[in-house]
Amino acid sequence: MTDSSGSAPRQKDEKETVITSGDDDSDNEVFHDARYPTEEEERLLKEAHEIKTEANQLFIAKCYDQAISCYDRALSSCPNYLDYDVAVLRSNIAACYLKLEDWKAVVDSATASIDRLDKFLPHLSCDNTANDSSKPSAPATRTQETDGVVEILGEDEEAEERQLKQLKAQDEQRTNVNRIRIKALMRRAKAKSQLGGWANLQGASEDYQALAGMEGLPLDDRRIVQQALRVLPGRINEAKEKEMGEMMSKMKDLGNGLLKPFGLSTDNFKFVQDPKTGGYSMNFQS
Repeated sequence: MTDSSGSAPRQKDEKETVITSGDDDSDNEVFHDARYPTEEEERLLKEAHEIKTEANQLFIAKCYDQAISCYDRALSSCPNYLDYDVAVLRSNIAACYLKLEDWKAVVDSATASIDRLDKFLPHLSCDNTANDSSKPSAPATRTQETDGVVEILGEDEEAEERQLKQLKAQDEQRTNVNRIRIKALMRRAKAKSQLGGWANLQGASEDYQALAGMEGLPLDDRRIVQQALRVLPGRINEAKEKEMGEMMSKMKDLGNGLLKPFGLSTDNFKFVQDPKTGGYSMNFQS
């Protein structure tokens, strides 16, 4: 199921670096704003949300290929530095590929979503209005955080109310981030499980293990996670043994090719494992 949640709080300005010249301090770095102006950013984000709504309707109508194209259009409109909004769109694209059973594309899209969420999280501790020069500066607000408890130490009632609103917005956004992360991890884990192979199955197990420890995991998803964690160890061992056997067979074929001119084969060499050290010794047999 796709997500239609709103945009994230405004993040800190991203910067680009240029070097000054013409004086003795030319080695100093000067930073310039690399973001869109506020009005342009809001226009682009509104446009992206409108396109996303259209894409969501296409998903509901099971027009998955068209929905992917629509989400791609939304990504083109959305400012690339708005990590949360990009993460939502990438997760929705993963949902479309999941319906189409394009497992590799699911993994790529879900991973892109999770990477953007990881990039966004540090911004949640920042003041969302710190970069808005149109608003008057407020008295400094001090906080102390011990064992998850935040003490409000505003210098006046207005400052305390502003801080409380900011903390509430951050909590809501963390909940949204956690929800999108759960969806992306569930989609990626299923896709890796379907792809099969030692590495993919191990990756699916790691995703399911991460999900098992997450708060807010829906009950139905928790059942799926628990079932997967019961089944995957056997599948992983089976895939590992199969791939190791195939690798040894290829190495044996290569060795036989190298030894054939000398009238030898790998059958002339016997590997014996030392039960104490786990190492191997090689014996030649004529």
